[in-house]
Amino acid sequence: MVRTTGHAPVVVIGAGPYGLSTAAHLHARGVHTRVFGEPMVSWRDHMPEGMLLKSTPVASNIDAPQPGHTLVDYCESAGERRYESDWDLVPVETFARYGEWFQRRLVPGLERVRVASVEPRGGGFEVKLDSGELCAARAVVVASGLTGFAHVPRALAAAAPDGLSPTGPVSHSSQHTDMKQFADRDLVVVGAGQSALETAVLAAEAGAASVRVVARGRMAVGFGDPPDHQPRLRPESPFGRAWSLYGLTYYAGTFRHLPAPVRHGLVRRVLGPLGAWWLRERFTGRVGVTQGRRIVRTRAARYGGALLELAGGVPIEADHIIAATGYRPDISSLGFLGPGIRAALARSGPAPLLGPGFRSSVPHLYFTGLPAAASYGPVMRFVVGTGYASRRLAEAITL
Repeated sequence: MVRTTGHAPVVVIGAGPYGLSTAAHLHARGVHTRVFGEPMVSWRDHMPEGMLLKSTPVASNIDAPQPGHTLVDYCESAGERRYESDWDLVPVETFARYGEWFQRRLVPGLERVRVASVEPRGGGFEVKLDSGELCAARAVVVASGLTGFAHVPRALAAAAPDGLSPTGPVSHSSQHTDMKQFADRDLVVVGAGQSALETAVLAAEAGAASVRVVARGRMAVGFGDPPDHQPRLRPESPFGRAWSLYGLTYYAGTFRHLPAPVRHGLVRRVLGPLGAWWLRERFTGRVGVTQGRRIVRTRAARYGGALLELAGGVPIEADHIIAATGYRPDISSLGFLGPGIRAALARSGPAPLLGPGFRSSVPHLYFTGLPAAASYGPVMRFVVGTGYASRRLAEAITL
């Protein structure tokens, strides 16, 4: 049965760290809010079992409007091991449970339904849910996380004309939770970031016959420094000691005043592809590396699997290729936003261009998390960015 609500709330789309943090801050300000989505779905269903967070525990806290809701608070409440030192490695399963605990405590009214469409109506919005309900909203916050933003280079996607699939020749890293499926198989992982390198290690440890990482950059594959190798005379940040990281974390609002080419370049380079310090030992000797070669094309192999052709190199044949090539926020991928809204959005590249308070050019429409990175900097790609974004977004809505 279709029904339309009366008093219009603020609608938050998404229940990952950014959606939950934003909703918690709105609730604390007394704002009538409805939150739609599955809690922590990307962390729970789209990352391999056994994966460890690259972020330190202090950088893995979901920002809350009141104390008592950090990762350590969760561990104490659940009777789990405490993760608090920079040397502590947080399992992705622990982080997903932490997010669900945060949701139960601070966003108890979460509605586990999908938003089908958002259309402008009378100075606000009409939000249609997949249940058939029509919900009037005075403002909408898009916090849909990684959904729809998986990036796969054309040269890889061409080998999967029927779409990426864990059982086909090519998949995206977000499509895998159990790496045991690659036992006794030859695997190629394309990419040089933490996701690529850790996915390769987990597959090797799960019994893959061979695993090779392929990266375009000449010196693309590398690992960071451990906590005791950080420079002492630079300010601390959740990502290490550096003036640039300190500024990007705590003064993200100044980032949007930079020229667009500078912003886009910084988003690509700062906090870019790099393996965690603790992964080096597990990687070395288990995973092969081919770097400094561009992928020319990929095609299905004659007897199954895929053949990867590299510029100036010998083709690499594998039973399967995983594109661990990250995520790129693109407004055109957000199919739930009506075509009129998407056409009216000012853009910074393919992402929305945001003003103060994470406002878009469409009145009363806000974006947070990954889509905000083009305007507020690379810290918005990480959980720690909730500390800057959520308070300011909630304040902007209540002004």
